[in-house]
Amino acid sequence: MEGKEQDVSLGANKFSERQPIGTAAQSQDDGKDYQEPPPAPLFEPSELTSWSFYRAGIAEFVATFLFLYITILTVMGVNRSDSKCATVGIQGIAWAFGGMIFALVYCTAGISGGHINPAVTFGLFLARKLSLTRALFYMVMQVLGAIVGAGVVKGFEGKTFFGKHNGGANFVASGYTKGDGLGAEIVGTFVLVYTVFSATDAKRNARDSHVPILAPLPIGFAVFLVHLATIPITGTGINPARSLGAAIIFNKDLGWDDHVLDFLGWTIRWSRSCCSVPPSRNQSHSLQIQLMR
Repeated sequence: MEGKEQDVSLGANKFSERQPIGTAAQSQDDGKDYQEPPPAPLFEPSELTSWSFYRAGIAEFVATFLFLYITILTVMGVNRSDSKCATVGIQGIAWAFGGMIFALVYCTAGISGGHINPAVTFGLFLARKLSLTRALFYMVMQVLGAIVGAGVVKGFEGKTFFGKHNGGANFVASGYTKGDGLGAEIVGTFVLVYTVFSATDAKRNARDSHVPILAPLPIGFAVFLVHLATIPITGTGINPARSLGAAIIFNKDLGWDDHVLDFLGWTIRWSRSCCSVPPSRNQSHSLQIQLMR
């Protein structure tokens, strides 16, 4: 009897077995032990005058920069070796991605929410967790951070080696169709965003208060597992900033062929061609070359 009372005090049996779930549970306000934040407004101009708004954007930039820097360097290190058995291999690459997400979400959650991924930002925007103003700002800073991170890796590795080993860019591997790659990315991104929503849900935190869970842990572990499954198919994107940043710095046919934002690549390539880019750098998508001609 004492053990049961102790369980109740710890919250293990806080909810009865016949407690309503779903819509019925949401309609019962009496006894609610959690508090949902109010929906964020679509536009919030006052954010633009707040230092915390820009501090959050800087946090997203720095986090995405570090994410690309560590992970693409890991990919380059695996590619540098003649035998993948002498390196960390695919498992090591997956751990690098998952571990960095765990560390960076932990560091930036209190500043920006620790998104580090436009897909996560967009999902939270659709759920009215943040305003359109903040969502767009986050996405821009994430992409800029990814470009700088991939650029630093290219500076370390050298243009020749970086280009020879595809610059860590995502593309559909030989033996798989574009439909396979698209399906793998859709499911992988769903797993990630679903984990983010579950790990940060107010109702879950209240219900499972007796089992404290550090939110970055399941998020990082989900990234790790998705990479284990889809690295052999697409190299694992599930993060538009990661894919776009690597593709922009790599900027060759292979990096843009299977990229969802190929039109953006054409725009970037067109702007670079108007700035006296040497002919040796003209290695973009063949469709882009035809359009420019």
